[in-house]
Amino acid sequence: MNRCIAFLILFIIPVVAFSQPPAREATFENICLSDTEQILLKLINEYRQQNRLKPLTISRSLSYVARIHAYDLSENYKQGSRCNMHSWSAGGKWTPCCYTDDHKKARCMWDKPRELTNYPANGYEIAFFTSYKYPSPGAMAKDILDGWKKSHSHNEVIINKGVWKDIQWEAIGIGISENYATVWFGEVEDPLGEPCKE
Repeated sequence: MNRCIAFLILFIIPVVAFSQPPAREATFENICLSDTEQILLKLINEYRQQNRLKPLTISRSLSYVARIHAYDLSENYKQGSRCNMHSWSAGGKWTPCCYTDDHKKARCMWDKPRELTNYPANGYEIAFFTSYKYPSPGAMAKDILDGWKKSHSHNEVIINKGVWKDIQWEAIGIGISENYATVWFGEVEDPLGEPCKE
């Protein structure tokens, strides 16, 4: 079954008024979770435990991919494009792709952890955008998760429902840059461990 179907409907919240500070372009050696990313990880794991699922271990590799993609989105993505937020620009050291709603470029997403790191498996992404200026890291993290919980397809990825019910996530990566957030899920543990915390 095509696993990308459950989560490729993007959830975009266009509201205006503390956004996440611009993330410097991460290197694998300096990948550390920001306060907002740490809070989002905590909230996702609490939500999973409420649904009788095990908490996920944060992955250094998947967090690097998440941060790089959030940074790429904040620098290069054009809202309203036919390419959705799972797309990658031609502005970095990765294979660019225009990910459209027909999912023909799903492999471009799935392969990114292997392409950018030594993570030995596919990665599956959910993405978020908002133009709101949040009063605190906690407020931003809560709004991101609340947005995904309201989106049927994103919610199913997070709590392994629907086409994801027979999948067991073993790793998670989180990256936020300005008003973009991405979370990556993987089916194998990351042999390179966890990122540091800022």
